[in-house]
Amino acid sequence: MAPRKNAKGGGGGNSSSSSSGSGSSSGGSSSSPGARRDTKHGGHKNGKKGVLSGSSFFTWFMVIALLGVWTSVAVVWFELVDYEEVLAKAKDFRYNLSEVLQGKLGVYDADGDGDFDVDDAKVLLGLKERSASKPTVRPEEAETFRGREEQVPEGTGPQHIEDEIQEEMHSPLHETVYTEHETEDSYHVEETASQASDQDVEEMVYEQENPDSTEPVIDDDERMYHDADDVTYQDYDQQVYEPSEGEGVESSDNAVEDSHIILEEVRVHPAEEQQEIPPETNRKTDDPEQKEKVKKKKPKLLNKFDKTIKAELDAAEKLRKRGKIEEAVTAFEELIRKYPQSPRARYGKAQCEDDLAEKRRSNEVLRKAIETYQEVASLPDVPADLVKLSLKRRSERQQFLGHMRGSLVTLQKLVELFPDDTSLKNDLGVGYLLIGENDNAKKVYEKVLNVTPNDGFAKVHYGFILKAQNKIAESIPYLKEGIESGDPGTDDGRFYFHLGDAMQRVGDKEAYKWYELGHKRGHFASVWQRSLYNVNGLRAQPWWTPKETGYTELVKSLERNWKLIRDEGLAVMDKANGLFLPEDENLREKGDWSQFTLWQQGRKNENACKGAPKTCSLLEKFPETTGCRRGQIKYSVMHPGTHVWPHTGPTNCRLRMHLGLVIPKEGCRIRCANETKTWEEGKVLIFDDSFEHEVWQDAASFRLIFIVDVWHPELTPQQRRSLPAI
Repeated sequence: MAPRKNAKGGGGGNSSSSSSGSGSSSGGSSSSPGARRDTKHGGHKNGKKGVLSGSSFFTWFMVIALLGVWTSVAVVWFELVDYEEVLAKAKDFRYNLSEVLQGKLGVYDADGDGDFDVDDAKVLLGLKERSASKPTVRPEEAETFRGREEQVPEGTGPQHIEDEIQEEMHSPLHETVYTEHETEDSYHVEETASQASDQDVEEMVYEQENPDSTEPVIDDDERMYHDADDVTYQDYDQQVYEPSEGEGVESSDNAVEDSHIILEEVRVHPAEEQQEIPPETNRKTDDPEQKEKVKKKKPKLLNKFDKTIKAELDAAEKLRKRGKIEEAVTAFEELIRKYPQSPRARYGKAQCEDDLAEKRRSNEVLRKAIETYQEVASLPDVPADLVKLSLKRRSERQQFLGHMRGSLVTLQKLVELFPDDTSLKNDLGVGYLLIGENDNAKKVYEKVLNVTPNDGFAKVHYGFILKAQNKIAESIPYLKEGIESGDPGTDDGRFYFHLGDAMQRVGDKEAYKWYELGHKRGHFASVWQRSLYNVNGLRAQPWWTPKETGYTELVKSLERNWKLIRDEGLAVMDKANGLFLPEDENLREKGDWSQFTLWQQGRKNENACKGAPKTCSLLEKFPETTGCRRGQIKYSVMHPGTHVWPHTGPTNCRLRMHLGLVIPKEGCRIRCANETKTWEEGKVLIFDDSFEHEVWQDAASFRLIFIVDVWHPELTPQQRRSLPAI
């Protein structure tokens, strides 16, 4: 039913300001009865010439007018809008086509003039922006938002609630990055100099923009297995928060204060609980048809009521997808005001607040989003998929703020609501690991593997836990089979590292095959250099000279004052007060190795420095080491019969200096990559500990050295300020 190409004019309160082609004014924009009569008697049916385009046009015009679909069809054609395309678009968007044909298009009014006309059609087709309101955001905030989801180009059609991307159902927890000590064998980063207690931190690191660094900011899609208090948390607009000694952090009881208000009134609609739960995202299937079904199934986010306001929800969602976050917030808030029981409108508001928190780098806004996600799940008649999405996202954002125990409560409730969803149990296991409860995590993964023995995600994590418990041989098959499964969340450098490391410790020469595979898959810089928290492009070599580092003054000062440093270290060793602590990173095959730390993560240990005041005073002059938030300054004593397994440090952002203090004449050596060296008293060795290194102490007496970490010389000042501490 395409209109004639030579038709022009219009009706329905809209008229064209220009004219083209031939024909009298009676065929123009007038829709008066007189004009219609003239048109009728000028049709082709009576063999008379017509002033417009003949009876064919008249027939279609009258049919359309009688149906009441579009009295302004002439204007639509004159404006070069294809009416059939409009109908096709409406059909694609799942509008009720019978309503379209009956003229019930007022609900799709885009410009607020009370009817559906050419301007509304252009908005529907994506050819024109809505003109109802102008953005109220400042010009500098009007740029396209780049946040958690891809932005939709301006030329695309409206986004639809039913077409919510399926990937949202796949928890970013399955993309977790794991960090620990140098061996990366534990789920905890090294203890800070202040020896903070194991408690949740209530403030999050919203890292500052770092255009110079190629290392991604560690966010909700790159969380680490560690205690929350081992990470320096930072507001978007604040300097890095570094608690003073003794200041401590908020207790875990406070950390879960907000989490205990959640989930008591969460309701899952019984009719949807068993029917609309998406497939488990990490379960592998060998059935190609089943795989295809898994890929295609999308979450259902609308209850019956929300389907009646779908067009309004779509309009608000389109604003969010296009990065107009402030306008989208206003739109969803208005929908909530009109329809307070709409779960999808409230979920849209939560997503907008989530996006706005990233845009403004605001913890306060993110807390609002976390609360709104909970409100969604607490409403009546919420689709099961929407409950799941809301609570999963709530859990992820709680983790991002460091509310690990609050997140755990949310995950526990999710497993309670959806007991058959293995992916949620896997997430719960991660939740336990994040707060250091490895035993509880182990129980979770054992239950998963009892039900789904081929679950790769559960296998790699179970193997990870076994290795952390020093059950090296037992961990190997789980890590290996988990990686080989190819399940989501298993292709992670940490698991390649653990598998190779475990194989090295049992003498399996296949270890380097897995390191090579990890390198080929982009997890390691090389087979030798296997750190995981890296800045790309930094010079990489195992051994360095003082001149190459640019830190010649620091090296000269250390070598010039080596006896002073030695004497203070020996004095501390002589005191039976436990200042030297045994190495607890599972690095030793055998032997006795202890350390006395003066600086950790760029923080001075004031109590420790009371035992070595002159050494600490000497180091204060060199910020490249005292300010190195990815390193340490410490004494290291190793007794005869000690062997340190081959291992790598966590980052390529530092270099490590070893100053020899008490060195036996023979029997002590260190290998970095494929070159082995020995220490000398009063001399500094410099190496990059992101490369594999190994130590032997086969002398007759103890060996004492002084370890000084420094920033990699090629890091910019901005990078040194903004890189997260390790």
